[in-house]
Amino acid sequence: MYKLEGKVALVTGGSSGLGSSAAIAYAENGADVALIARRKDKLEETAKEIESLGRKALVVQADVSNEEEVEKGIVKIIDEFGKIDILLNAAGIVSRGGVHNLSYEEWTKVMDVNVNGIFLVSKYVIPYMQEAKYGKVVNVSSINAILVEKGDAMMKHAYNTSKAAVMGLTRAMAASYGADNITVNSVNPGLFETEMTENTLFKSKDFLKDYNKFAPLGRPANQGELNGPVLFLSSEASSYVTGQHLFVDGGRSIT
Repeated sequence: MYKLEGKVALVTGGSSGLGSSAAIAYAENGADVALIARRKDKLEETAKEIESLGRKALVVQADVSNEEEVEKGIVKIIDEFGKIDILLNAAGIVSRGGVHNLSYEEWTKVMDVNVNGIFLVSKYVIPYMQEAKYGKVVNVSSINAILVEKGDAMMKHAYNTSKAAVMGLTRAMAASYGADNITVNSVNPGLFETEMTENTLFKSKDFLKDYNKFAPLGRPANQGELNGPVLFLSSEASSYVTGQHLFVDGGRSIT
């Protein structure tokens, strides 16, 4: 039920972190993978790992918040593979600060990547899924869509808002495209060590102590622990699951 032979997956943010890890997991389970991100060198590193598994990989250098680049990128993927069965919207950025000290430029940048990026990529992928009468869309939200930190050092209002918006968009898309046999769900990770967090959250002993104290499993996630949930939502194992938010956070969101 988790196997993906014959499927084509598109991963945004596939140059590093959770996106790159998931892209490799897709290939390990039989899918060919297209990768979109801004850093071509990093994309090519992920592509090499995918190809070492005997699967095809396509690198598309594009900014997910740039509509022209996104449209051209999707056309390139369709020209290469003929279809897109799975879309993992994993591209994301974070900016620290609250509404009292965030610049409008910082706020807009986070919204452009984390929300508008999902909108734009989905805008150009969904019609192909509708035509095929098949699609699996997985949007990466966050535990920070529902949990927030009040201390100045950890305040990130733009990120909180953007990830909550991802949950709302996920539900709306699921309701609208279910009739086309397209499922849309989100994964909401807790604390994973990635390029985004290794020099921020993982550098704060106080934050780690607090996180471990309140997470029932008592630790941050290990590398690769998001891949299983992503594969579940991207495969036939979740054929009757749509509009849902799967928190992968060691139970932190329940305490």
